[in-house]
Amino acid sequence: MKLLEQLAKGCAVLAGVLLTVITLMTCASLIGRNTTGTTLVGDFELTGLAAGAAIALFMPWCQVTRGNIIVDFFTVRASASTQASLDRLGALCLGLAMAFLAWRTTLGGLNAWASQSGSMMLGFPEWIVYALMVPPLVLTAVIGVVQGVLGFSTEASE
Repeated sequence: MKLLEQLAKGCAVLAGVLLTVITLMTCASLIGRNTTGTTLVGDFELTGLAAGAAIALFMPWCQVTRGNIIVDFFTVRASASTQASLDRLGALCLGLAMAFLAWRTTLGGLNAWASQSGSMMLGFPEWIVYALMVPPLVLTAVIGVVQGVLGFSTEASE
């Protein structure tokens, strides 16, 4: 699990860098628009594409740290072992859902590659964004399945 945690942390750092670059680009575009009347063409396209990749890159870290929303209204009075079992089942279901999402994203990326589809203004190749999204989705799937089968690292230390 340590290797998965390190990979997830790396994905989160990469997502943070990507969002920082997007923010700086947006600031440069806004400053240019409001001071000199010039703007970066297609900045909104790049922002949307990069934000999608960043979301996928944050998902492994969210799963490792158990940052997903847990609705425990019905299980608040359940025993600790029941809650732990349900948490593991939830992690397993999330892992399977992420595996499905990674598969479909791969197919979408292959389709974007075959059709050479790109963004409207810049013609930025869409397959690049798909390619950036698949590895963190696969990593999230692996983390979820491992947590579902082996339990959470905090359970092991207790």
